[in-house]
Amino acid sequence: MRTAVGIIGGGPAGLTLALLLHEAGVEAVVLEARSRQYVERRVRAGLLEQNTIDVLEKIGVDSRMHREGVEHSGISLRFAEQVHHLNVMELTGRRMMIYGQQEIVKDEIAAVLERDIPIFFEASEVAIHDIDSDHPSISFTRDGEAERLDCDFVAGCDGYHGVSRKSIPAGVRKELEHAYPFSWLGLLAAAPPLSKENLYAQHEAGFALQSMRGHEVSRLYLQVSDRDSLDEWPEERIWEQLGLRLGRVNEGPIIERSITTMRSFVSEPMQYRRLFLAGDAAHVVPPTGAKGLNLAINDARLLGAALASHQRDGDDRALADYSSVALRRVWRAQEFSKYMTEMLHDYGDDFQQRVQRARLEYATSHEAGAKTLAENYVGLPASADF
Repeated sequence: MRTAVGIIGGGPAGLTLALLLHEAGVEAVVLEARSRQYVERRVRAGLLEQNTIDVLEKIGVDSRMHREGVEHSGISLRFAEQVHHLNVMELTGRRMMIYGQQEIVKDEIAAVLERDIPIFFEASEVAIHDIDSDHPSISFTRDGEAERLDCDFVAGCDGYHGVSRKSIPAGVRKELEHAYPFSWLGLLAAAPPLSKENLYAQHEAGFALQSMRGHEVSRLYLQVSDRDSLDEWPEERIWEQLGLRLGRVNEGPIIERSITTMRSFVSEPMQYRRLFLAGDAAHVVPPTGAKGLNLAINDARLLGAALASHQRDGDDRALADYSSVALRRVWRAQEFSKYMTEMLHDYGDDFQQRVQRARLEYATSHEAGAKTLAENYVGLPASADF
């Protein structure tokens, strides 16, 4: 097979890129290691920035999002037993929406199939070849048969554990990582959220967050030890701690639960010759700032425009600058995610608690502090170079 862009990974970054390229008349093929059923059920992030909403509208996969998503005008911060609301819409003029990542993936897969963009699920043994040449290729196995995809460019959208980042020579690739001394216990519960907007709680017992996946399903998180297992968190203990840290919570049957380590990771550069990385293949952020999904969509936005410029005008300036431009937003998101994480989590340190209280009071009592938090939370506007 032959195509202009071989996309490894059928998550939000890869699917969004395929649809943007289709809009621009650029051929692409998507290879996804998992089954369609698996990727459509994989629960991940759900808060969409204004930029992400704009991209989904541009590629025409927004109708169900606007029908079923929950628009947010702000967020709430709870500390010292008091709840403080920040009206992000008033502070920035920009909007947000809760709409689950798996729902975006469902909408995008349907659009990919409807528009006859080739997508191969359960593609195993994926490997990238001739990466130093102008004619790279991707080998993979499908239905027990070995196949090869020749392409002009490779887009590595296959996540942290994928093959794409590792295909960049070790001497070129620099990986930077920061680990936090705690984890998140996340759960989905069949219970209406108590608050219509995200509620972040800083408490001496640990951080908690109430979010949602629609009007009848709550998405809830608790700070736990990075040594804890799910066996140590029976339902009674989960609900008791959520009620303590959030003040109140609506209880209901727990649909799903998991523990996620908290870490930051960036691989630089995000391109090598004709290989380009996007999404979790290049960077991971702690979920406190709600940036992971939005960064993946932004990478696809930048890379799609650069590849379209190459195809349409033979102009490779945007391709050459892709990594440096994408990384500016990545590091802005890393800084904000670290700021939110350090402001809200318990470190077991009295000095840190006093610093947290000072940050929270500034963010909720002074317009400058509120606006800085709000504009980073909703996402900085997209522009030609950021």
